[in-house]
Amino acid sequence: MNGPEPPIAVLAELTHRCPLQCPYCSNPLELERAAGELDTETWVRALDEIAELGALQVHFSGGEPTVRKDLETLVQAAARAGLYGNLITSAVLLSQARVEALAEAGLDHVQISFQDTEAGNADRIGGFAGGHAKKLAAARWVRATGLPLTLNMVVHRQNLQHLPQMFDLAIELDAHRIEIAHVQYYGWAYENRAALLPTRAQLEESLAVIEAAGKAHPGLAIDYVVPDYYARRPKACMGGWGQRFFNITPSGRVLPCHAAESITGLVFDSLRDKSLREIWEGSEAFQKFRGVDWMPEPCRSCERREVDWGGCRCQAFAITGDAAQTDPACELSPHHGIMAELAAAETAEAPPALRYRNFANAPETAKLSRPPAAVRGAGAA
Repeated sequence: MNGPEPPIAVLAELTHRCPLQCPYCSNPLELERAAGELDTETWVRALDEIAELGALQVHFSGGEPTVRKDLETLVQAAARAGLYGNLITSAVLLSQARVEALAEAGLDHVQISFQDTEAGNADRIGGFAGGHAKKLAAARWVRATGLPLTLNMVVHRQNLQHLPQMFDLAIELDAHRIEIAHVQYYGWAYENRAALLPTRAQLEESLAVIEAAGKAHPGLAIDYVVPDYYARRPKACMGGWGQRFFNITPSGRVLPCHAAESITGLVFDSLRDKSLREIWEGSEAFQKFRGVDWMPEPCRSCERREVDWGGCRCQAFAITGDAAQTDPACELSPHHGIMAELAAAETAEAPPALRYRNFANAPETAKLSRPPAAVRGAGAA
């Protein structure tokens, strides 16, 4: 194949530090420490290289990116380079003054993650007492500055009963977009799969709610993807491995997707050692599953091979132990039945207690790892 097209977007994970304890955290099981994070100068250089590659967007993420005192400097550098800057944040550390400072620095958009619409359950899930109230305040500050707002509603078995209220909240907060983002079961979320995986009944109910919300709120952009464990065909994860996106970890490793380090045996280059262009165009890890030449059957002869690109490599590895297998989310995969069996088995009983990374340090008011009675009663599909 010819060389890759320029990436569209880059996820800049500035840190793995975070005050929340989300049981579906997408960061690696082994978090990177603050001492290993890239310094301001290196991040500014990286932003210039991102723009030189032809990328259009940079998404500042973490962990919680607002723990970085140089965030305004990085936002300003991205704007100077001509990049559309999006802040992906839990918002619990934001103040009105800092929101205004980020807007002044040239930030273009803010995405705030919510754990639920009901404060008690939201704070329990996030492991941060009072977090929900802080998110609401931050969302209002964002809109007061004129910045567009996306609500990222991370949904699963223990909050899908509030899906209608999630749309109400988006309208109340004057959000431009809402993402109904089902938990992706890699890393820490994989450890909590039995507690988080929705039942089939919940899925069917949610599809009806989303369809109704689309008709009721035509001005609200709605993003939604069926959870993989109930899918018939895989999604084109990040637009295909190494196709249109890459991720930079807090220490500078460059990945084809944010969960790629869950695939053991792959070695990822660092921007400390190579330019981003060298990595994007020639890195062995990026080449491994880029395009279609690597594909096994049935992907290789499938008419959708350049639509879904074989699905998710991380999920294939998590379920089969081999990242080169067809994504088991595809009904044509020989391993598709495994996902259906797992979903049936793990939703047959009431959800177990959530497991947290650092449960001992969670606020006392958030140490409610058992779901509320209404959720426990959700039971089997």
